[in-house]
Amino acid sequence: MPKSGTTGIIGTDKLRGGREQYHFSYHDAAESAFEASKKELDSSEDSLRLETGIRKFIEFLVSDSPRKEEDLAAGNNGKKMEIRAYPHSPLHAKLYIGKFGDDALDYGRVITGSSNFSESGLSGNLEFNVELKESRDVRFAEERFDALWKESVDLSDRFVADLEKKTWLNDAVSPWFLYMKMLYEYFKDDLSLDDDLVFDLPDGFMDLEFQRQAVASALKILNAYGGVFLADVVGLGKTFMAALLAKNLDGWKLVLCPPTLTAYWEETFRDFGIRRCRVESIGKLESLVEEGTEKFSFVFVDEAHRFRNEYTQGFEKLHQLCRNKKIILISATPLNNKYRDIFNLLKLFQSPKNSAIPGLPDLEGFFSALEKKLSPLDRRTPAYAQALSKGAEEIRDKVLRHVMVRRTRREISRYYADDMKKQGLVFPRLEAPHRIYYRLDGELGEIFDLTIERLRQFSYARYVPLRYLGESDGSVSEFELQQQLNIGGFMKTILVKRLESSFHAFRLTVGRFVRSYEKFIALFEQGKVLLGKNVDVFQLVHEDEDELLRRIESGEVREFPASAFRPEFARDLESDLFLLRSIVSLWERVGQDPKLDALFEALDTGESLSEGKMILFTESHETGEYLFQRLEERSPGEVLFFSSHGGRVGGRSLRPEDARRAIRESFDPKEEGGPLRFLIATDVLSEGVNLHRASTVVNYDLPWNPVRVLQRVGRINRIGARETVRIVNFFPTDRSEDVLGLEAAVKSKLQAFHDTLGEDAKYLGEEEETGGFELFGDRLYRKLVSTETFEGESEERSELEYLSLLRTLRDQSPETFAQLGSIPRKVRSGRRSPRNGNALLTFFRQGGLKKFFLCDEKGVAARELPFLDAADLFACPKDEPRVSPRLEAYYGMLARNKEAFDAAASPDRYAVSPSRKSNANETWLLRYLKTLKSAPATGDDERFLELLRVRLSEGAIPARRTQRARSLLGRADDPRKALEILRREIPEEYLAETEREDAPRSAGAREIILSAWLEGDDAR
Repeated sequence: MPKSGTTGIIGTDKLRGGREQYHFSYHDAAESAFEASKKELDSSEDSLRLETGIRKFIEFLVSDSPRKEEDLAAGNNGKKMEIRAYPHSPLHAKLYIGKFGDDALDYGRVITGSSNFSESGLSGNLEFNVELKESRDVRFAEERFDALWKESVDLSDRFVADLEKKTWLNDAVSPWFLYMKMLYEYFKDDLSLDDDLVFDLPDGFMDLEFQRQAVASALKILNAYGGVFLADVVGLGKTFMAALLAKNLDGWKLVLCPPTLTAYWEETFRDFGIRRCRVESIGKLESLVEEGTEKFSFVFVDEAHRFRNEYTQGFEKLHQLCRNKKIILISATPLNNKYRDIFNLLKLFQSPKNSAIPGLPDLEGFFSALEKKLSPLDRRTPAYAQALSKGAEEIRDKVLRHVMVRRTRREISRYYADDMKKQGLVFPRLEAPHRIYYRLDGELGEIFDLTIERLRQFSYARYVPLRYLGESDGSVSEFELQQQLNIGGFMKTILVKRLESSFHAFRLTVGRFVRSYEKFIALFEQGKVLLGKNVDVFQLVHEDEDELLRRIESGEVREFPASAFRPEFARDLESDLFLLRSIVSLWERVGQDPKLDALFEALDTGESLSEGKMILFTESHETGEYLFQRLEERSPGEVLFFSSHGGRVGGRSLRPEDARRAIRESFDPKEEGGPLRFLIATDVLSEGVNLHRASTVVNYDLPWNPVRVLQRVGRINRIGARETVRIVNFFPTDRSEDVLGLEAAVKSKLQAFHDTLGEDAKYLGEEEETGGFELFGDRLYRKLVSTETFEGESEERSELEYLSLLRTLRDQSPETFAQLGSIPRKVRSGRRSPRNGNALLTFFRQGGLKKFFLCDEKGVAARELPFLDAADLFACPKDEPRVSPRLEAYYGMLARNKEAFDAAASPDRYAVSPSRKSNANETWLLRYLKTLKSAPATGDDERFLELLRVRLSEGAIPARRTQRARSLLGRADDPRKALEILRREIPEEYLAETEREDAPRSAGAREIILSAWLEGDDAR
């Protein structure tokens, strides 16, 4: 025997999964032997006992044998233990030889068979082995072994070197290399995404690196999850990015956009040479569903935030249309203050209870858990705002980072600075918003206050008659009642908005209300109540408000007898009409217009309004007409008014396409420049039109929802615009002599508008304002005087900061970057940290799921850290000295981090509460389906019901459909009728399974990527 005791040779045919090889060099043998051991180490248990054993094994391989001279003389390496490999031919035999001492009765033992020294070889598999005791058998085996040993190669030194460098036993990795390794493992899939993409740009379009990167990232996300948010802030070119993305998609594309933007999208896709595409208005969703959209593979939804309410008809139709397609959602403001907004948009391409988001198969449970944390908090307290912000951060870290592409101007300027400089591009500087005050004092102030008081008494009975309906016969659903209450709230808001917009618009609006009430009361006195077709206010609130008013007043009608309504209905109708007539009487005495006077004064002095081109936005068509007439008198031929009806310039009316052409000639920097200086527009122009020859945006109406007004400013605050951009807001106030008193008066007026609406203040805009510890007037004023509000971005950090750092390392230090790939898995390093006590930060991966957990020696549970917080703890200078972990504490904390990760990655982590209406409806329907099992049914019916059960369990059916199905089934009197209702309300396309082949779910084994030992001040 070359060594005393038990020994062996590593075979060369299959080394723990290695391929068969018939001739090995020394290098080949060493590599193959090491890879087998490395794989074993990578999957080994994490314990101090195991590491101690491995290091003892290494110690035997490097320590001299007690009989070193004798061992060397025998042709061995003189160490306590030696590893050799036979390189000449496949060696597959498993042979174990044991020799006894000289005084033993037997010479030894030989065990041979199918088992090797591994878990599966010793206990996991069914093996067959024999033990031989005869001395001649043992000697024969010994002789064969000795012959092979002499022809084998010594791998010991190489094996030890590889173990100590290429496995987690490596104690030489510095804290900085650990930091870079963390970034590499986190971002490596994002480093080179655009190699195979098509970037054919039309003439005149700039090739911008940040747009390329966005398209590459979006394509990766789209293929993985079946949907992606393109959510860059306004002015970065989301439409062009969408066109570049479409160019790389093979199949028919459907673009859904606001009706005012269809021509713009058609032109853009035509410029980019995109074929097999169709552009349609979002108003045609119903007809598209009826027509059938099977040929489309991809759906682009512009202004996707319009579909954040799952109970609207628009969402229901869009959800049906998106089924089994890949979805691109385009919006600068997808995540608002309501968690459900972003969740509902996610439902367009993810099943709520069977999602592909790594670590979050149950999105419903995740969002319900976040809402549950908010429910006990008072909205008027800072604690609520803090909890809301923390929840939004959790959504960004655990959900949106997987499915969203979003960058801000600051990020582009900072992390793509070289490309921006090369292209000669800068973002304009946004000045602090300017304020123009107009005064409501004297008699006018008294009229204003009286008007506000009377609007508070207004019941809006004419618009909510279902609220007064007597005993219901079941023909009016709860949903229809809620829709009508929405209309009432909207009409109430219209009056308040028009009062602030212009006295002219307010007088006309009140006059319309009076005539509408007079006609309604006349019919009521004849014994009839005619109700217009329900209008989906939340879906249409993004459109022209005048168009929404028209739809409320017209459309299909239902007739009810006047006797069906309670007596107070007639009283409230008469009271409302009396209040409206009194308001008309009040305003007949008003001939002045301080707001318009303030505009003209600012134009004359040039203090707030410069000499350049400017855009004046208003939500009211009537205010726009009024402004056009008055400005045209001052500056003939320099004013154009644009609305959904078309345009007006001079004495001419223009068709919408002709008006847009005239606007481009004067306001688009690509054109020569036309004669127009003033562009008056309703919000239909605040989307999809480049107007950045202008440098000033005037919000003539108060921007009740600053998020929405971002689109206005975005028309001129974009790449290539003028050096500075100015925003001007008008504020109502009382007479005041000092600035503080003036601001207090403004806030008081804003609060008065808000308090007039009460609970209906939500109809002021799409944003649910929070932070109720601050009065609405104070909060709105603060937002409207802040530059940050109109830039659409804050100083929030993003992952782009670290991705840029890694790219810089790759491009400027390629040799250092190349070393990152070879740093072993489960590696660890340590450094000093300004904290009390030692801590361990561990980076885990499981499939597409990546998480960081931190724990300390105090024994409390490990906690998960968002990437940015974890990155801060990993970050250190390149020369940061290494500190060795204290192994006993290290393994204890690692075990707690692993336990916390396993709990967080569990698919059952979030329990779904059935308390929400959508869940309640799903639960009710699932129970109802069980009752149908005993009813006679065909095989096709049984298949339908089983598929429906599965989809309901996944949360894949829209809330509005489950709500309606439940309501109808409650009145079904037999199983056959129930089945007809289910087939009608839940179409077949909802039953087909959607499979995302590339989805990086959190399947597979948990991997420990690396750990950072943080040694506290008090531990030194």
